[in-house]
Amino acid sequence: MGEFSTIANVAPAYVHRDKLVAPAAPLSLKGGRLKWYDIAYPETPVPETIRRLGRDYLEREAGAGRINVSADLGFVVLHRCGHNDFYFLILSTWRNENELWESVYAHDARTQSDFELFPRPGPHLGTYCVWEMGAAWHEQQAWRRYLVTMRDDAAKRAWFADTFTGLV
Repeated sequence: MGEFSTIANVAPAYVHRDKLVAPAAPLSLKGGRLKWYDIAYPETPVPETIRRLGRDYLEREAGAGRINVSADLGFVVLHRCGHNDFYFLILSTWRNENELWESVYAHDARTQSDFELFPRPGPHLGTYCVWEMGAAWHEQQAWRRYLVTMRDDAAKRAWFADTFTGLV
């Protein structure tokens, strides 16, 4: 099996803390319906100005045709990384019945005026961090519950109302 002491080591100075996942107002993009989650330390929540910037950005991108989620259901995660001014904006939609598709954007308030597509070169890339996975896990479970329904309008409304709030 090999020795574990030399692989996947967490930096000795790293201290892990819970963050709060909290739903915000949902977003409609050209007909697509998206739940919205903010993720941040409880004492430094996502500022309303950043949330508005992220929402406006996605609306502009959809309006310009650079993203098309018009027939999709999904969710958005706006993650304040640490206590600083760096944010990930992750747009995820359900497609092909059971696949989660994503677009990742980032904003550094110290150096950028808006969100930008996050560059993702290379074959082996990061996806969700441990905090973002809390929202994604809830959404996976909610979608699984939806898939075993009649998938009619009532089931879609029930899925849309099924959000998560809590520490992750």
